Amino acid sequence: MSIQNVLIVDDDPLSKDFLVQAIKSIGFNAASASSGQEALEFLNKREFDLVLTDLRMPGTDGLELVREISRTSPDLPVVLVTAHGTVESAVQAMRFGAADFLIKPVSAETIELVIKRIERHWRLENENAYLRSELAVGGGSQIVAESEAMNQTLEAAGKLASSKGTVLITGESGTGKERVAQFIHENSPRHEGPFIRVNCASLSEQLLESELFGHERGAFTGAYRRRPGRFELADGGTLLLDEIGEITPALQSKLLRVLEEEEFERVGGTTTLRVDVRVIATTNRDLPDEVASGNFREDLYYRLHVLPLHLAPLRERIDDVEHLAYHFASFYAKQNGTPTPSFTDEAVSDLLSWNWPGNVRELENVIQRAVVLQVDDVIEPDHLLFGPAGSTASRGNGVILRMTSDTPIRELRNSLANRTIADIEREAILGTLESTGGNKTEAARRLGVTARTISNKMKLWRQRGLVA
Repeated sequence: MSIQNVLIVDDDPLSKDFLVQAIKSIGFNAASASSGQEALEFLNKREFDLVLTDLRMPGTDGLELVREISRTSPDLPVVLVTAHGTVESAVQAMRFGAADFLIKPVSAETIELVIKRIERHWRLENENAYLRSELAVGGGSQIVAESEAMNQTLEAAGKLASSKGTVLITGESGTGKERVAQFIHENSPRHEGPFIRVNCASLSEQLLESELFGHERGAFTGAYRRRPGRFELADGGTLLLDEIGEITPALQSKLLRVLEEEEFERVGGTTTLRVDVRVIATTNRDLPDEVASGNFREDLYYRLHVLPLHLAPLRERIDDVEHLAYHFASFYAKQNGTPTPSFTDEAVSDLLSWNWPGNVRELENVIQRAVVLQVDDVIEPDHLLFGPAGSTASRGNGVILRMTSDTPIRELRNSLANRTIADIEREAILGTLESTGGNKTEAARRLGVTARTISNKMKLWRQRGLVA
């Protein structure tokens, strides 16, 4: 929360003028009202971040004003200022929803301390709410790096961490881009600040705009209260924009402004908010191609591409597979309250032979299932379910086929024998879509067809019940 606009409420002209000048002297905007009723009329017309009100006033006094604001605008902090303070009145004010209680005479320095305390409390409260909403099952934030490729990536990430420049992390879906983003944050001067993330691919344009910038009460249907955006929550820390290539052109222009000027307005608001945020963006798309096709702004691309970092797919850092498997097995066994299982040599061989089209995310899912299926604390080949949805058919007759240019032609022919062309076509498209994280444009490029062809095929297969 960035407090900028303060409403002063006091029926004493001298006291009101003093408070207005004090607020302005410490760098905030101030407006004033002479009664509680006039303050409520102000609040119906304008946006304020804080209300400073006298306790004793004719008509609607300070306590009644606190109670009404708590009912209609529960996120708007109110501080009572009075020359007639008692412990009882302070307790009652806090019970009604006041953020603080000050005894006159007050100084500008005292008011500034109170405002900083309110901002700090707001930030911690919303960070905790955010973390609770983000809490989910996962393999932890630890990065397992045994391969030369991954160690070089982490070395480069460590060098980028000290800068405030925007980082663009590219790589296939499931390679661990978010983990590396968190690594950069934890090794940066901002490590004590918040690390906030938002998945740009999972929300509609309107919802994503609200998630990024927040909204005011009444901004749209269902906006019953003011809500801070992820940029506000990340103030002083790092904001991860996951799958940045999915945002619409309209949002791209708004995001460009925040990156360049570090300011924005909430949806439905008129107050300009300033933030200090380090942005890390990730994508599995080829953004230069998206720029060339007109889907992504060139100026935004260059603004994001200040400090580029690329993550190799898991098939190109096979030395990480066994270590990641043990890491995930230990994590999920502990989560299930069971001993950490071991792997047979045959199981390890199968893990090393698989091509991992879904990268680290696929490996994590395979091991999570294996921990559940295993017996006697040993993971064997039959516990490893590879391919889409863990389909055992992906393993053939107990043989893992790692389809690379080095695959023997006899193995490849045997795997395709007695199967229809339609089945082979479907598996080729579905497998390529999985390896690209559902990116139809990239899948079409790899298969040498158009994205429209893939869309039409998928629509037909859904109608026939062949795919979900």
